[in-house]
Amino acid sequence: MTGATATETRRHQPGRHDTVYGVVGVVGELLITFGVLIFAFLVWQLWWTDVEGNRVQAEIVRELPFEPVPTADSVNAGPVIATPRRDEPPVMAEPAYGTTFATIQVPRWDGEPARPVSEGTERATVLDVLGIGHYEGTVMPGGLGNVALAGHRTTYAKPFNRVAELQPGDPLVIRTTDNVWYVYRVTSTQIVDPGQVDVIAPVPGEPGAVPTERLITLTTCHPMFSARERFIVHGVLDYWAPTADGIPVELTGGA
Repeated sequence: MTGATATETRRHQPGRHDTVYGVVGVVGELLITFGVLIFAFLVWQLWWTDVEGNRVQAEIVRELPFEPVPTADSVNAGPVIATPRRDEPPVMAEPAYGTTFATIQVPRWDGEPARPVSEGTERATVLDVLGIGHYEGTVMPGGLGNVALAGHRTTYAKPFNRVAELQPGDPLVIRTTDNVWYVYRVTSTQIVDPGQVDVIAPVPGEPGAVPTERLITLTTCHPMFSARERFIVHGVLDYWAPTADGIPVELTGGA
């Protein structure tokens, strides 16, 4: 009995293989947990931030103090089209940081809503929560120089997601809380290193030069899901119009 008991005891004592299997099991469980956490983070980052961002940005646009745009009467079908003006445009003062002062619409991006534009370009306080940011110190819409805007290409409602689709001549339509439309036209696109900040200079690519045109620049990350480079869109002001005169024809599917 004593010999049998000793053998049986040795048979049930944990050996090295049991320890290895136990460690492998723990590591496996940790890897599965880690994978689940990574998947949950990706769902939040790539999907939920868009859902929440679209909701918040739409609410911001609804609450902007825009005056009503005139609509057509029963005789004339369709909206009232604003007459383009190419004289000296009004230019609003640069607002306080974080203030939403305009929207931008891009007809090329069919199905995309008007996006809010706010002062500043910090991620945590503007780009992640308010939408598109206006680089502080650059001119305001309609101003002589370069209106520079930044926006996410992925996540947080990705307002500049379709930036690579833009072509020369495409309209970029800004509406300010001063109740003015500004219609810019795309002139060029380029891809640059993040440190090439002269793309938002008053004369893009020419730091220190005196501006003679009313320009716009959009900046976003490139390629998709990376911040390795920047995708840049340049444009020039075509015309402006008071919102009381109607809506730009570009927003009706016209030119």
